[in-house]
Amino acid sequence: MTDLTHLTAPTDLTEPVAFPQSRTCPYHPPTGYDPLRADRPLTRVTLYDGRPAWLVTGHATARALLADQRLSSDRTRPGFPATTPRFAAFRDRTAALVGVDDPKHRTQRRMMIPGFTVKRATAMRPDIQRIVDERLDAMIARGGPADLVPAFALPVPSMVICGLLGVPYADHEFFEEQSRRLLRGPSPEDSQDARAQLDDYLGELIDRKQREPGEGLLDDLVREQLNEGTLDRAELSALGLILLVAGHETTANMISLGTFTLLRHPERLAELRADPRLLPDVVEELMRSLSIVDGLMRLAVEDIEVDGVTIRAGEGVLFSTSVVNRDEAVYTAPDALDWHRPARHHIAFGFGIHQCLGQNLARAELEIALRSLFDRLPTLRLAASAEEIPFKPGDTIQGMLELPVTW
Repeated sequence: MTDLTHLTAPTDLTEPVAFPQSRTCPYHPPTGYDPLRADRPLTRVTLYDGRPAWLVTGHATARALLADQRLSSDRTRPGFPATTPRFAAFRDRTAALVGVDDPKHRTQRRMMIPGFTVKRATAMRPDIQRIVDERLDAMIARGGPADLVPAFALPVPSMVICGLLGVPYADHEFFEEQSRRLLRGPSPEDSQDARAQLDDYLGELIDRKQREPGEGLLDDLVREQLNEGTLDRAELSALGLILLVAGHETTANMISLGTFTLLRHPERLAELRADPRLLPDVVEELMRSLSIVDGLMRLAVEDIEVDGVTIRAGEGVLFSTSVVNRDEAVYTAPDALDWHRPARHHIAFGFGIHQCLGQNLARAELEIALRSLFDRLPTLRLAASAEEIPFKPGDTIQGMLELPVTW
């Protein structure tokens, strides 16, 4: 095993830790979260606006509370917590799937499930392999060095999700840029403008699909739900937005950060090369240790007694996946990469009714992308000092801003 970091946790914490914070290393939790690991499974933190909130850091407690419907995901509820001004600007906007409660959530998810089953992800593997091979062919033809983010990590999931949804990949530069502004815009106004542009784009796309149906999940929803009156245009657009943005952003970040992590741990990469059958376990362990979506948010709608404390109705509850997924009560030597540990019960995809719908597809993409990348480029290495390579701040999905490589 390889130690990822050495952590010391002060025991005399007097003030709540600020949340979220940026990582000092892209594959470690922020060092500012060290006290949270000592105070498991539940502690108080302070959000950007000074508001206190509960932060869940224990694995068992996280799984119990994520399955507890006394915690609401409805971001339009008064008092719903916000981790950034950018997020606060959208609290009055309904977010499909991830931002609604049952029964609406159940209805929306049921519509989506046929497109994201294990069987469907398995059937898509040949297409994913073709996309991966084409991107690697192009990268190899241009020669190194290359920035792996725009050359490979981003276009692979963009092309996959476009094919699944029936979104023209010719529009990828537009929706990738708007997704970037939505998730990492320099101001709330910039993010709001990006959301408006994506709403307009998806609305026009839905109109075209009503006139000229094609092949894709959005086309199916137009035919089977919108035209039948069981889904309105605004709700369909909101579903398309979350699927398009999350469907490429999360996997792109996992490909880039997963590659960086493997290159920084050559002994673990050598172990994978020696036994490619480890790859599914490697993907799960990378999911656990990298925890790129950190800070799931909920609002208590009733009092909840848990672990000797009372979460009051109206209080915000957040989940630090990066800390939960390194709980020493569950994972031996949690700061080490270990391809042989049972890591699949991590919460990198969330847990409960809102567990990530696209997890089967994400696993397939990561397995194919990482295997093909290191098979085709056996001498792949960083083309810059690791300390000089920029990565994303803590208030958004974690990943690499750039990843210069050569071979």
